[in-house]
Amino acid sequence: MRNDEADPVDARLGARLAELRAEHGWSLGELADRSGVSRSTLSRAERAETSPTAALLNRLCAVYGRTMSQLLSEVEAEPEAVVRSAGQPVWQDRTSGFARRSVSPPHPALRGELVEARLAPGADIAYDRPPVAGLEQHIWILEGALDVTEQDTEHRLGTGDCLRMRVWGPTRFRCADPEGVRYLLAVVRP
Repeated sequence: MRNDEADPVDARLGARLAELRAEHGWSLGELADRSGVSRSTLSRAERAETSPTAALLNRLCAVYGRTMSQLLSEVEAEPEAVVRSAGQPVWQDRTSGFARRSVSPPHPALRGELVEARLAPGADIAYDRPPVAGLEQHIWILEGALDVTEQDTEHRLGTGDCLRMRVWGPTRFRCADPEGVRYLLAVVRP
């Protein structure tokens, strides 16, 4: 996909990723070393030639010390106090079957945020590290079932269940329902 054909959110996201790298004074090679992501993948994401996956964004967020919602809110318009349902930005990782809706009005000074997440049947997303060490997450299952692994502990969650965890290491989210899963994720930065 050429840059002029890129999804507008992907184009703004790519530009923001390039800005962040420039702000840190890093070459693509230095960022590749820090993130464990290949130079070619980073370059394609910055030029919006590909839509970055959730795992890729997580690695970059870890390097830049921000949550995924913070990063995504940086490519949106100036935040409002109220965001109506129709105006809540949705980002999709079509490769993994993950969709996230930023429910909370974005604001860089606030530590908490709400995200509605959906995983397609069979979706399995592994994060090798949190975007911010010690990040607090509350996962409330609205519909379906989800297996969440935090480091070596696995939790099977069904409709109505809520898991609270502090994220220090790897996590994994697997859709455990043949119809998919929808959950609310409350994220609180340390």
